[in-house]
Amino acid sequence: MNNPWEEISLDDYENHMSLDCVKQLQAMNEMMKEQFEAYPATTAMVLGVAGGNGLEHVRRDKYQTVYGVDINEDYLRTVSERYSNLTDILKCLNIDLTHNADQLPKTQLLIANLLVEYIGYDAFQRVILKVNPEYVSCAIQINTDDKQWVSDSPYLHAFDRLDEVHHQMDEKSLLAQMQEIGYKDILKKRLCYLTGRHW
Repeated sequence: MNNPWEEISLDDYENHMSLDCVKQLQAMNEMMKEQFEAYPATTAMVLGVAGGNGLEHVRRDKYQTVYGVDINEDYLRTVSERYSNLTDILKCLNIDLTHNADQLPKTQLLIANLLVEYIGYDAFQRVILKVNPEYVSCAIQINTDDKQWVSDSPYLHAFDRLDEVHHQMDEKSLLAQMQEIGYKDILKKRLCYLTGRHW
């Protein structure tokens, strides 16, 4: 059976995420602006790039290569069209992170916003070990309700199958997993946990 993320239309995802009652698309955009600027990196990878929200903050005078990784090929086609101005910098990769992390290239900065929830800690560790970034910047959503963790909206049923791949997140567990593979916590913000390798 295919991954539920391969069946969710980008319109449903972006419309849901941008609703006034959700506002995650807007929050993630601001966060990515900070993430792209915060580190002395010239290469970056965005896991779960979806429609490319935040890629407009990629500066040509800073980045040589930015990889956008997603399991949904339609999302990546849209990213390529939307950000055709970054054609020489942006490389879109259609990869299932739970099974094919070995196909990932190395980069200095790894960005994973609202992604770890859908691949789990172990797969995230494997991804990091393969990419071997100096910096990992990620936002996780900590849910207080185990049953209703997707915000209510007219698009709610587009996400019905996500229960199949969703993992409940815990800040301490994520930090412990990162420390286990040689990363330390260097900056933490509300909903955003940023870690860096010992250097």
